[in-house]
Amino acid sequence: MSKSEVVELPVLQGGDVVPCCPPITAGELSQADAEKMAGMFKALSDPVRLRLFSKIASHPGGEACVCDIADVGVSQPTVSHHLKKLREAGLLTSERRGTWVYYQVAPSVVAAMAAMLDLRG
Repeated sequence: MSKSEVVELPVLQGGDVVPCCPPITAGELSQADAEKMAGMFKALSDPVRLRLFSKIASHPGGEACVCDIADVGVSQPTVSHHLKKLREAGLLTSERRGTWVYYQVAPSVVAAMAAMLDLRG
């Protein structure tokens, strides 16, 4: 996966999740599916990114202004860098409103990632 590629996780009508990749119990992953999965999990493997993702996912209303989540022990430019990495991995969406940027967990991402790891197949 290139550094600027954004992973798209499709959702069916009615909100049913379509995982980006088949469950790992469905058989050996293709190279492309392994790269998609690795990109998403790699983005979450950094403690600062995981904290930012958690702050956004648990924020009231399902979205958070960058001004509300920047207190993770690193500088504001570093927070922006990590948020960019989470967006590039397809884990977050963002919307600029005036001078602030609001982030949301991308629709169905958590459910799609869970479906990939579902051992029940």
